[in-house]
Amino acid sequence: MAYITCKDLCVGYEGDAVAENINFELEAGDYLCVVGENGAGKSTLMKTLLHLTKPISGDILYSDNITPYEVGYLPQQTPVQMDFPASVEEIVLSGTLSRKKFKPFYSKEDKAVAKDNMKKMDIWDLRKSSFRFLSGGQKQRVLLARALSASEKLLVLDEPVSGLDPKVTTEFYQLIKQLNDDGLSIIMVSHDMHEGLENAKHILHIGREHIFWGTKDDYFKSEAAEAFLGISGE
Repeated sequence: MAYITCKDLCVGYEGDAVAENINFELEAGDYLCVVGENGAGKSTLMKTLLHLTKPISGDILYSDNITPYEVGYLPQQTPVQMDFPASVEEIVLSGTLSRKKFKPFYSKEDKAVAKDNMKKMDIWDLRKSSFRFLSGGQKQRVLLARALSASEKLLVLDEPVSGLDPKVTTEFYQLIKQLNDDGLSIIMVSHDMHEGLENAKHILHIGREHIFWGTKDDYFKSEAAEAFLGISGE
């Protein structure tokens, strides 16, 4: 069974639909990129998958191997998020909270998970540094390490390279690819239709006129891609 299966899903707020007729599956080890017009409901879908907002209608089915609370989440950047007054280590450790089941203190296991992810993201030497004074690329590595500390199965990223310079953007995409190669499932919202989609295995296009889910090769032959990108599907 797929990690996540969405059937005839309609998402939005307070009963007002933002996107509907969404159908897709996410298998273990998949790399799914979510694309489409601004305001089409991509971020709303991510929040719905994470149970941060309720679906208007339709179904989201999770396999026995994963729950909505076993997902690492890297949301869109906000000024408050980027200026958080805490150390790198404190922020990464906070990612383990979803594993703790209301235990009040960080365990040795929590600290080991955080340490492993800081080393994986090459920020171990920054662990005592104040998050607010890091560069944009360093901050995203910290937040990625935090998300990884929440889950070893699935990572959801909402426009993770927004505001990063081209070199850091490329490095970040390489990190995501390596995590996927190591077995982590990825769902990533992206506006980058070139480098951002390079490593995707499947594409979910959410648009006002078209909905598409399938392989990357099939997407670039689809009506959805033709309408969105102005390319021929022939």
